[in-house]
Amino acid sequence: MSRLLAARQPAQARSLDNLPKEHLMTTLREPFRHDHVGSFLRPAKLKKARADYESGSIAAAALKAVEDECIRNLVAKQKELGYSVVTDGEFRRATWHLDFMWGFDGIAHAPTETGLPFHDEQAMIDDTYLVGKLGLTGEHPFVEHFRFVRNLAGKGAVAKQTIPAPAQFLAQLAMPFAAENTARFYASQGELADDLVACYTAFIDQLYAAGCRNLQFDDCTWGMLVDEGFARFLGADGAGLDAIKETYLGINNRVLEGRPADLTVTTHVCRGNYHSTYANSGAYDAVAEYLLARENVDAFFLEFDDERSGGFEPLAHVPAGTKVVLGLVTTKRPELESEAELRGRIEEAAKHVPLERLCLSPQCGFASCEIGNKLTEAEQWAKLELVKRVAESVWGG
Repeated sequence: MSRLLAARQPAQARSLDNLPKEHLMTTLREPFRHDHVGSFLRPAKLKKARADYESGSIAAAALKAVEDECIRNLVAKQKELGYSVVTDGEFRRATWHLDFMWGFDGIAHAPTETGLPFHDEQAMIDDTYLVGKLGLTGEHPFVEHFRFVRNLAGKGAVAKQTIPAPAQFLAQLAMPFAAENTARFYASQGELADDLVACYTAFIDQLYAAGCRNLQFDDCTWGMLVDEGFARFLGADGAGLDAIKETYLGINNRVLEGRPADLTVTTHVCRGNYHSTYANSGAYDAVAEYLLARENVDAFFLEFDDERSGGFEPLAHVPAGTKVVLGLVTTKRPELESEAELRGRIEEAAKHVPLERLCLSPQCGFASCEIGNKLTEAEQWAKLELVKRVAESVWGG
């Protein structure tokens, strides 16, 4: 635990002396009426540079130069479309969640041999596992990633940082396929959770010191828990499933307890997103009393693009003051949704959460992994233009 404590240095973490004045004064906070989850399709130039780097054809500096260029273009495009929130598209990552985990001590990864079971396809992402106790030595790589996009945001926009939720990290290490290896380093899940909370707290201190005021937890654990097949995989039901829900809720809220008062934290929940496929199905009813009623975030980004997510009735559990971003526009298919139908669905959701606390976004990112979803960049931008157009027709420009 000493490595964790050494990494935190609270006095330095709260110092913002080196930030440009506009970053100190920003009052922009998510969610916005038209918003997005954060990941974008990788341009062909970036995919080639990544492949060249992995083959040894170019050095890390050359890859970074391409990443920088592509991120500059991406941020400019987000702002051109009129979005108040910008991200780096997760262009420096292989996957939405694992690269974050690799930034901590005690984590290793290797190419998978079997992949993860998605609908009609295996998600070929690296196996990620413990090789020692979790810790954070020095600055996490994502902090510098954030600084870069922060400096591109400029006036009228704010940078958002996306990371996997603490529950997602815990699930990665505690699932049945990982539990035996994890037990080599942690005698109990409680001990593991303690180190995870310390790691996240240290990281958030670093990120806050870098000027971040909008942080998003991406969390598929709740999408897994609504699926009856996943419950069978865990070998749990009834009280056993409730205990898992309580554990996931507990670790998320423990991390949220110590956050600075002016740090907005949202969470995005979906049921898997890989090459336009999905992993799970199920309505929010099964987790509403945990996730929606009790997770202490400022807003929920919720997947609602098809029947797999069920109805809006569970939104009645969302506390007053907490916002809901309706993920009604799918990122899995290029066809544009009907504007009239989108407005009708927003009206339906407003029966359970007041309209003034609702916003609109795509249901997920466009490229949770490097492979991306099955649509073009032009179709991606058309989706975001649709989100903005419908939001403005409902809430005004």
